[in-house]
Amino acid sequence: MINKKILIIEDDEDIQTVIQYNLRQAGFSNVSSAEDGLTGLNLVIKLKPDIVLLDLMMPGLDGVSLCRRVKADNALAAIPIIILTAKSSESDIVAGLEAGADDYVVKPFSIKVLIARIKSALRRAETASLTVEPNPIILHGSLSIDIERRIVSINDIAIVMTFSEFEVLLLLASNQGRVFSRSQIVNQIKGDDYPVTERAIDVQIAGLRKKLGCSANLIETVRGVGYRFTENPELAKRA
Repeated sequence: MINKKILIIEDDEDIQTVIQYNLRQAGFSNVSSAEDGLTGLNLVIKLKPDIVLLDLMMPGLDGVSLCRRVKADNALAAIPIIILTAKSSESDIVAGLEAGADDYVVKPFSIKVLIARIKSALRRAETASLTVEPNPIILHGSLSIDIERRIVSINDIAIVMTFSEFEVLLLLASNQGRVFSRSQIVNQIKGDDYPVTERAIDVQIAGLRKKLGCSANLIETVRGVGYRFTENPELAKRA
């Protein structure tokens, strides 16, 4: 894990320097940086880092727009992105997660917490890339989930999914009929130390349904409880 490539996209030079120093002290020697969004995007494409630390407020290309571009590119979408933001309101956090970010840390932050989040995100990405399921393809009508290749298709047309969207869909589809509360979804996908609101999970589900199109009714809302991958899609209610 120590040899993983980390890219910091942050326009505050002091914050950038502090993060770089502490990452290297923690044993991460392969650390690159960019001071604006466009330069950062070009470095993501060029370096294909193992993880990106991304500021939201930057000149030119802002963090949310950059995140969307990365997650819309199949060659880059699996790269974990941790947002570093001084915007701590729920709407700002939801905007970052909706754009495809895998985690967020609010400024000012603890370096120890940031490094723990980085290691956790790298472990999740590594596990996702190495794990091969006994039955690598899940089929539900026109929906196909290729677990090994991490490809979701509707009527044989591939759909771009963020890392988190794929994990949520896989969790539900692998446990058809089982109801998961929002907190259970967070714990399964992110780990039980991930501070996210119920609203953020609702946004993830809404994004999934939009992308699934004609198969959106496979994800059923169980009012007052959470969500499940329905056993009766023709009867499912989209709430």
